Parts: sequence; structure tokens; C-alpha cells
Amino acid sequence: MILGISGSPRPNSVTASAVKRVLAESGKETEYISLAGKKISGCISCLGCTSKNMCVVKDDFLEIAKAMLKADAIVFGAPNYFDQPNALSHCLWERCFCFRHNGEFLLKNKLEVIISTGYSNEEKNNPVIETIKMFMNRNKMKVVSKFTVGAYSQCYDCNQGIGCKVGNIVKDHGFVDKLTPEMYPKKFEDQHISILKCDNAAKCLKNMLS
Repeated sequence: MILGISGSPRPNSVTASAVKRVLAESGKETEYISLAGKKISGCISCLGCTSKNMCVVKDDFLEIAKAMLKADAIVFGAPNYFDQPNALSHCLWERCFCFRHNGEFLLKNKLEVIISTGYSNEEKNNPVIETIKMFMNRNKMKVVSKFTVGAYSQCYDCNQGIGCKVGNIVKDHGFVDKLTPEMYPKKFEDQHISILKCDNAAKCLKNMLS
């Protein structure tokens, strides 16, 4: 089974669309989880997990943890907030500390696809990808694909966007009187390169899980 997790706090985000695309094209049994609306705290270092390799803090992480252990592969998407994975995504992977005690690594050898969504499509040295990859490596998972997908800029919904000299609208188009449709960032379904990246990741998972 391939588990897809969107770390975005918005249920219908570009992150969600990218994760769902990989799942849909994989040709395998899949499960999808959105972290939108979930209550997941960061690790509180209570060490309650050390005896049974399962977190004892009771929140939404516990059900997600069960799905992660069941999966053969995980497709994880995280939006870029200040050049780091957003807080929900980071909290989820902090809590995976519980899988690593007494010589056991319960996520070991599970295949992993990492998707970073952000207004910048820069892939080289992407801090979101590198942070999530670090969590994967600490859990001895196998990262088989990692890439970026262009996401929406909130500047385009901000009432100050047109006149904000430090915002992305002015950076992209200069000062304008109004926004026209072609000025807006592309939706996921119009990002042909991003869709190709997702399809290639799905093909890789399909081949490796055959």
C-alpha cells in the first residue's frame, strides 16, 4: 500500500493535488491523509515511547502512525513556510522519533517520495526537501524521488498585494492597476512540468513495488 500525506493546512491545496496525482498514477493500492484540521503537537520528549516504539501522546498522530507502519511507501508533501516545512509537517516527523528505539527502526526500508510546494520552484539545496530527507534518513527510509511543485502565493489574495512593494505581485509584474487572469500563479492542473514530475515518481514507485 502507498500512503499519501499532504502536510498542508488547507485541504484543497496544490500540495494535496500533487500527492493525490502520484497516488492516482501509481497503479497500486493507496490511502490518502490530509493534515488539514488535524491536531498534532510536536514531540514533548517524554520518552513514553521507548518501551513499545509508539507515541503515548493522544492526538491525531496516532492514527496516522498506524497508517505509516502499514504502508510500503509514503508520498509526503509539505508546503514551504519561511524555507522550512510548515509546522504541521514538522510536528508529524518529530513524532516519528517513537519508531526508533531498542535497535528497531519501524519505518526502515519504506520507500519515500518527497514533494516540496512553494512559490519558488528551486530544487537544488531546497531546505524543505533537505529537512524532510533528514527525517527519512534518521528512520532509515529509502528516498526514491524528491522534487518541487509550484504553489500559490498568498500575495495574490492579500488586499494590499497590488501596492505592496515587497510582495510577489510587484516582484513579478511591477506596480499594476489591477490583476488580470494571466498574472495569477498557475494552478496545479496547468503545471505540466510538475505533473510530469509526479507521474515519474509514481512510475518509480510502481516499478519498485512490483
